[in-house]
Amino acid sequence: MRYELYYWPEIQGRGEFVRLALEEAGADYVDVARTKGGMSTMMRLLETGERPPFAPPFLRAGKLLIAQTAEILLYLGARHDLAPKGEVGRLWVHQCQLTLADFLVEVHDTHHPIASGLYYENQKSEAKRRAADFLANRLPKFLGYFENILARNPRGGLAGAKLCYADLSLFQMVEGLFYAFPNAMARRRSQYPRIFALRDRVATRPRVAAYLESERRIPFNEKGIFRHYPELDG
Repeated sequence: MRYELYYWPEIQGRGEFVRLALEEAGADYVDVARTKGGMSTMMRLLETGERPPFAPPFLRAGKLLIAQTAEILLYLGARHDLAPKGEVGRLWVHQCQLTLADFLVEVHDTHHPIASGLYYENQKSEAKRRAADFLANRLPKFLGYFENILARNPRGGLAGAKLCYADLSLFQMVEGLFYAFPNAMARRRSQYPRIFALRDRVATRPRVAAYLESERRIPFNEKGIFRHYPELDG
């Protein structure tokens, strides 16, 4: 089956978590909005049908149209050996993914603390305050949580020795944070050795490494969730 992924064509954003899972799985998929006429198709699906998605990303898998990043990954994980087979393990990985989704929202709010509809330049002073609090309090809380999980599981990943989709998503979070806050993350690297070891293991997996070097991997930029504004990198 060929999957159809629908997400904005110029940013990594939430769609990147799905792309990484599809790439690691070696799945056959098309990034629809990056093809000719794909944006029109995506917008039409947002406006039609009995159960339209609220927003991208969403995935067409045969007759299914699945929205929300964590839900898409829950579906893919079970079908591509990227999640444990037992219910307890599957729910645990889903829980990790939902926690990473919360983390991602807080990253976004460092540069848009007032409103998503306003430009960054319209909320710079508030962004500086929000980013300072994020780096001092929220970043260590989230990273500390995942570091502790990895410490309790000496076999390597968030769900054991076998790679799961939440491991891929944690990798993406670390990559994005290094883009947005390179100085702050460099200072904290030694505090989270297990997270960074996991990041390195994921980056060297053959399919992931090939994807990262390919044109399919959209570069980080200041239109996405992870944005680098030097004045926020305290």
